[in-house]
Amino acid sequence: MSAIDDLPPLRAVIAAHGLSARKSLGQNFLLDLNLTAKIARQAGNLSDTDVLEIGPGPGGLTRGLLSEGARKVLAIEKDARCLPALAEIADRYPGQLQVIEGDALDIDPLEHLTPPIRVAANLPYNVGTELLVRWLTPPTWPPFWQSLTLMFQREVAERIVAQPGSKAYGRLAVLSQWRTDARIVLSLPPDAFTPPPKVSSAVVHLTALPAPKFDADPAVLSRVVAAAFNQRRKMLRAALKGTAPDIEDRLIAAGIKPTDRAEQVPIEAFCALAREVAKG
Repeated sequence: MSAIDDLPPLRAVIAAHGLSARKSLGQNFLLDLNLTAKIARQAGNLSDTDVLEIGPGPGGLTRGLLSEGARKVLAIEKDARCLPALAEIADRYPGQLQVIEGDALDIDPLEHLTPPIRVAANLPYNVGTELLVRWLTPPTWPPFWQSLTLMFQREVAERIVAQPGSKAYGRLAVLSQWRTDARIVLSLPPDAFTPPPKVSSAVVHLTALPAPKFDADPAVLSRVVAAAFNQRRKMLRAALKGTAPDIEDRLIAAGIKPTDRAEQVPIEAFCALAREVAKG
């Protein structure tokens, strides 16, 4: 018996269905159901919430989310081998789990979810950052989700919460912290996973703010920040010379020294620069 429901332990599920993790899919399975339930609790009160889960694998976090009372879980899984194991969970929680086979990058989950919506996932390493950027840069804000509770490699998690002046500070930190409250809520060692990855992992919880912290056009801000950090060793007047012909004047107008480098610039200043650039 497992600790959170009356379904078999995950090791038994994996053995029964021949679910060896595939490196090509970025898979590392969490087998400790007490741990998956702990991760689910970081997402908050789920009783009146639909939850989007990407890459459920054999369903460890899925079971955690359902045992913690999620109204509904929509699980998108690319690996067809995992579908029978997920079907067993769906049978145990009638009407609460919907599984879609496919690539999360190609599927619109909103056709299957009812607000309020939270996202919780042990993201496959090979698509995790791309999905996060998509969720942080929707056409309109607030987004469809209230919060994101996501597992990443520790290095990626630290980039999300990094502060100006640190080596980890970059585009991901600006995009995350401009519109959300982002914090690391759990750390996990490699041996928590099967197979154990070569690096530690961490769970990041991002709560969507009603409005961005500072005024800026999202597209312009994204373009400016990308250009600044693409050449982060250069002074901003050089890194951003393709952004506007008079970029030095605009940097000064935004209160930024043209000789600064991107990692020295706080989010508020990047937003001020985006406003200057947007003037045309």
